Amino acid sequence: MKFRLLLTILFFSCLYTFGQNKALLIPKKQLQTSRTERPPVIDGNLDDLVWDDADVATNFIQFTPEMGIANPQSQRTEVRLTYDNDAIYVAAYLYDDPSKIMKQVTGRDNFGQTDFFNLILNPNNDGQNDTQFIVFSSGVQADAIASPSIGEDYSWNAVWDSAVQINDDGWSLEMKIPYRTLRFSNQEAPTWGIQFIRQFRRSRSQFSWNPIDVTKGNIGLYHGQLLGLDGIEPPTRLILYPFTTGIINSFDGTTETDLKFGMDVKYGVTENFTLDATLVPDFSQARFDNVVLNLGPFEQTFSEQRQFFTEGVDLFSKGGLFFSRRVGSAPTGQVTLADNEVLDQPDEVKVLNALKLSGRTKNGWGFGLFNAITEKTKGQITNEITGATREQVVEPFTNYNILVVDKQFRGNSSVSLINTNVMREGSFRDANVTAVRADIVNKKNTFRYVAEAKVSQVNYQNRDTDIGASSFLFVGKVAGNFRYSIDHSFADTKYEINDLGLQFRNNFNNFGVDASYEIFEPKGRLNSYRVNLFANYRNLANPGVFTGFNFGGNYRATSIKLDSYGFRLNIEPGKQYDYFESRDGRPFIYENFASTGGWISSNYNRVIAIDLRANIGALLEDGRDFFNYDFEVSPRVRFNDHLLMVYRLNFLHNNSDRGYAAEVSGQPILGERNRQIMTNSISANYGFNPFNTLGLTFRHYWDTVDYDYDLFTLLDSGRLTTASGFNKDNIGDDPDISFSTWNIDLTYSWQFAPGSFLTALYRNQLFNKDTMSQQSYSDSLNTLFSQPIQNTFSLRLQYFIDYNDAKRLFKSKNKSNS
Repeated sequence: MKFRLLLTILFFSCLYTFGQNKALLIPKKQLQTSRTERPPVIDGNLDDLVWDDADVATNFIQFTPEMGIANPQSQRTEVRLTYDNDAIYVAAYLYDDPSKIMKQVTGRDNFGQTDFFNLILNPNNDGQNDTQFIVFSSGVQADAIASPSIGEDYSWNAVWDSAVQINDDGWSLEMKIPYRTLRFSNQEAPTWGIQFIRQFRRSRSQFSWNPIDVTKGNIGLYHGQLLGLDGIEPPTRLILYPFTTGIINSFDGTTETDLKFGMDVKYGVTENFTLDATLVPDFSQARFDNVVLNLGPFEQTFSEQRQFFTEGVDLFSKGGLFFSRRVGSAPTGQVTLADNEVLDQPDEVKVLNALKLSGRTKNGWGFGLFNAITEKTKGQITNEITGATREQVVEPFTNYNILVVDKQFRGNSSVSLINTNVMREGSFRDANVTAVRADIVNKKNTFRYVAEAKVSQVNYQNRDTDIGASSFLFVGKVAGNFRYSIDHSFADTKYEINDLGLQFRNNFNNFGVDASYEIFEPKGRLNSYRVNLFANYRNLANPGVFTGFNFGGNYRATSIKLDSYGFRLNIEPGKQYDYFESRDGRPFIYENFASTGGWISSNYNRVIAIDLRANIGALLEDGRDFFNYDFEVSPRVRFNDHLLMVYRLNFLHNNSDRGYAAEVSGQPILGERNRQIMTNSISANYGFNPFNTLGLTFRHYWDTVDYDYDLFTLLDSGRLTTASGFNKDNIGDDPDISFSTWNIDLTYSWQFAPGSFLTALYRNQLFNKDTMSQQSYSDSLNTLFSQPIQNTFSLRLQYFIDYNDAKRLFKSKNKSNS
């Protein structure tokens, strides 16, 4: 409790200390708008009378790849804006040679090879909380929320209208941004932050209405000002997404069907705060994970695929304490099996419901509350000889909570207090983590300071509570061509956040330094390049012993022809001490590792483009002949503006690697092994139009691990020995592995009304794991295809209902009836 009180005091002292700084004084353009009584028809033709008298935002200035350049008149951009009681309306005419406009039809939020226009609105005009609405020349939409702490989050989706028209002298567009998509408070004479950005995809050049200095500061500091939005009021923000999903699943001769109903809800509790809830959640259409064989000491993790847990989680990501895959993950309970017993349990726990309440006030205070509940889950234990069965709880009824308080100031800084809490029913463990984070950039936007302090508490119920601590410090120059930083990270042996967060290891006390040089304007034959050097010195926190040191560098560049390439080098000189590979806390020593590699990515604007990558590494150690190499070849073909196909071949070979193989009587057994991985994947997308898309994803992963016959035990000195006499015949199970997976996803999506979708999904999946590591690739395929195949078909219908639209509809019906 004392540590938590200290965190709270630190939080508010940071607020007082840094909140006194005055905002940056940056010259800003202003756009005056006025109310319209007759909103424009959103068809992409700028022939509505309302546009005749609207002020024009023009004179766009390039900010990448070069700053300060104005486009010629034949490529100028003209933007107009008006509003009414329901929405903001935008019209833009983007002059250009129509034969040069790139307009690939993609899925929503997929930029592809397409010109675009980006409207950025910031109702609080705070430089840190932007809402972006992007229209591509193909007519496809993208949208995102953006801030310095999270970057651009395209998992956020809103419902708004747009239309595009290709003309003889360029392209034009119109947008309708309903107020329900924005968070703002009642203001008599509001000043909003606003920015317009245009990209020419053929040159990847971007132009902004208000000039941007890319050498320092986040993009939000360079917004212009929107004036004249008088008399607008935040609407009642109540949006319903009712859905139903039909599922047919077949596996090994058994077919199951299911029909699910549910609803997602968005409700504006206040002008600036929104409640998101998923009632009777359905995640059946989340994509397959790219499963790989995990030989390491740490858990295998995957990115989040469920939209509810990816959308609008910027506040909850503060401090790195939230890993959403913990909610509804595989059961965590340990089961003790008697002889001849086997356990059958679900792969995941059902999420009963989840909600998020979040928002930010005009003066920069942000609040977030997350809550999710998962059901009690039981596993069935069967005695294979007697057939007797029994049930045991493998995951209790569980409540997950996150509370965040965040204060932003000066357009570039913030201080946050975060708490996560997991409470499980019965004798299962509970957990609590509290953190304070300060992310401060000075007034000149040249130096950044980050400080984090965290404390974790895990209540094991049947023994004393473990209390652990962690910290992170960063100081760095973040402006100009030459930049540098130093950082320190620490976690003691009892720091544990894995009940709701993701932490691969604790017990470290590490230091790092980094220096870089980059250009922000073309130089010679290069549009840009960056070179950086780094070094890291690693220790255990307890005992305070050295574990490793490495240094190296990276170089990346993009040519004026938009081809990119890069190189890297990493060196670990002397003895390195791995305290985790053995699984028992003793160090495993390796010496003098070095690796290097490079990559090339050709200009995606071409019909045929290719990505190439290759790496090689080796140990310079007596008695070792370890080396590894890997490469990737990925050609892509854009057949036309509707069809894109990408193929990837990844190959990795490790020769004479050493690592954990088995455990015998509590003693870790290590072995020397050759490992070979081959992955083939194909992705193809066909866009019929902005509202109809077809997608195909295929992946085959094949991994073999072949151990030498004689195996090692680990000495306390960190060295290996074969004197114990262990080999592949006398340790029990054969450690050799052949592992392969195959999966196909075929998806069709139709947006039949704004925010309303019909999605059809077909999947099949194969999996095999055995000890036939010497089997050839073709033979392994035959073995894989002899396994039972899982086939899944699902059809999901989701409808968008806005309370305000429904209310207006009922009123008009009542008037007509009367």
